[in-house]
Amino acid sequence: MSLTNYGRNKANDYMFGGISFTPPSNFYLALSTTNVSVSGSNCSEPVGAGYARVLLPNTKSYLTYSSSGSIVNSGAITWPVSSGSWGTILDVAFYDNAVSGSIWAFTSLPSPYIVQNSTTVSFSASAINISQQ
Repeated sequence: MSLTNYGRNKANDYMFGGISFTPPSNFYLALSTTNVSVSGSNCSEPVGAGYARVLLPNTKSYLTYSSSGSIVNSGAITWPVSSGSWGTILDVAFYDNAVSGSIWAFTSLPSPYIVQNSTTVSFSASAINISQQ
């Protein structure tokens, strides 16, 4: 997973120059049928059919401490059961808002995931890796 330019800029400004900011208290994970770009654009989320972003509290109960420049999810992350097709999922994006907002980080799935009716999308613990690439 990579940080977007938005996420990198926030980290750099904080580390080099001490410009304070408050990190999001929650992230909202979005599925994307397109590849998200490092600029934080090109995230095409499914529409309807029970789709919604998933809340992930930004705490060490849900995300591990950084090791070798990476953080992973501590537990499973699961979306609601689809009530129709969500298309072919390629990426997961970390937003700072439940319905709009900025993308802080994203990752591409190891292989495309087709979501049809009555599909549960879930990632096990340690399946999502965030690193400063």
